[in-house]
Amino acid sequence: MSDDALARLLGAIRFGADGLVPLIVQDATTGQVRMVGYVNADAVRRTVETGRVHFWSRSRQRLWMKGETSGHVLELVELRTDCDGDALLARVHPHGPTCHTGRPSCFDTEPLVGTSQDPVNATILDELASIIAARAVEPQPGSYTSALLQAGVDRIARKIGEEAAEVIVAAKNGEPEAIAQEAADLLYHLLVLLQASGVPAGEVWRVLQARRGRHSSS
Repeated sequence: MSDDALARLLGAIRFGADGLVPLIVQDATTGQVRMVGYVNADAVRRTVETGRVHFWSRSRQRLWMKGETSGHVLELVELRTDCDGDALLARVHPHGPTCHTGRPSCFDTEPLVGTSQDPVNATILDELASIIAARAVEPQPGSYTSALLQAGVDRIARKIGEEAAEVIVAAKNGEPEAIAQEAADLLYHLLVLLQASGVPAGEVWRVLQARRGRHSSS
């Protein structure tokens, strides 16, 4: 981005008296809100220049990049202001869990008001992928996921073959509950294989999204 374009971008943001604005981070693939932080002009500049989200730490009084120690960076897809220009939304491709607890989102908490029984949807796959990524970074004793990752691609691939066969058997036997159980096992092992192969699950979602666009226009 040119200096003039960057200046126009910064000019569109209404920074507060402290030089900061809140930045909401949203997964560009799933729509899940990952975290909220604060940015100043330098953080916005570094985010745009590097393509990875940076923040201003109010407690440490310094610039920092999300994932600078964990490797769980936030790859910028799009940056926009709200209608008043005093808040920012960054749509990102997250590399691993975003929360310091190891969860995908900092908002994976119990609601203060309302029900916690949200409908289950495909975002559970992103949550599972994030947990698997965390096990790769910090293996846990007794963890099946950690053991699989340490065993390597060949072992994981054999498990995928076994689970795929069990899905087929359940389908041929006309057993819906068994199909769901075996399909869940298959999806889990596929996510482990993606992690072991260095392929973020989001890459698969983007391929599916691109194919959906082609199919809908054909």
